[in-house]
Amino acid sequence: MSSLSLQNVSLNYALSGTGGGADDVLRNINLSLDEREFVVVIGRSGSGKTSLLNLAAGFLNPSRGAISVDGVPITGPGRDRAVVFQDDALYPWLNARDNIGFPLKLRHVPKAARDLRAEELLNLVGLSGAGDKKIWELSGGMRQRVGIARALASDPKFLLMDEPLGALDALTRSRMQSFLLNVWQATSTGVLLITHSIDEALFLATRVIVLEPNPGRVAADLRLDFGGRHLAGEEAAAIRGSAEFKSAYEGLTLAIHTETAEFAA
Repeated sequence: MSSLSLQNVSLNYALSGTGGGADDVLRNINLSLDEREFVVVIGRSGSGKTSLLNLAAGFLNPSRGAISVDGVPITGPGRDRAVVFQDDALYPWLNARDNIGFPLKLRHVPKAARDLRAEELLNLVGLSGAGDKKIWELSGGMRQRVGIARALASDPKFLLMDEPLGALDALTRSRMQSFLLNVWQATSTGVLLITHSIDEALFLATRVIVLEPNPGRVAADLRLDFGGRHLAGEEAAAIRGSAEFKSAYEGLTLAIHTETAEFAA
């Protein structure tokens, strides 16, 4: 089983006008994500959530510490890690099928094979028959499904998602949460997802990582199974209405918003 690992990772940016000084955005992050896990990162503004994802993706290099997949250091973006952003970032001049196949085109995969893989992924994300549709013909939820299908085209070991449902309306977002769980179950791809939604974190995650800000540090690592219950057939409304979910919601809210003694002093 593959593992994405961050070991004693810190990140800082040089401060302008300070003669080269730097301020930590993240400090001493230790986090390991296995292929079958759905890990959600949540925290207040300034906790470095997106910076953490950018480090895992290879878009940024750590100032200290090491990041690796299966023990091999990450030196940049790679096929083993696919990224999905809040903005679907699809190419408007391509139809849905060609958007999904685009990463394979960059690898010089023949068109017939690209189209076959795209159709498989369209079926996976519930868009069978939509391959010829232009991007502007698709709803927000459909576009995000195409974006996720494109991310999965190269069979990554890990799917890194930065607020992928943040731009959707409440009803579509709720449906897309169930969709994400189904895709995760079907692909055996490890997921690292950033969100500001406590409800979303609880519903999706096998683990919730809480970051505390200034600098970003791991304040809590919570194991959950609400998503597993939903995949086993329990209705989302029943899960959210349960005493266990409400108690977890209160506990996670407290973990996110309670100041540590260092900052409360």
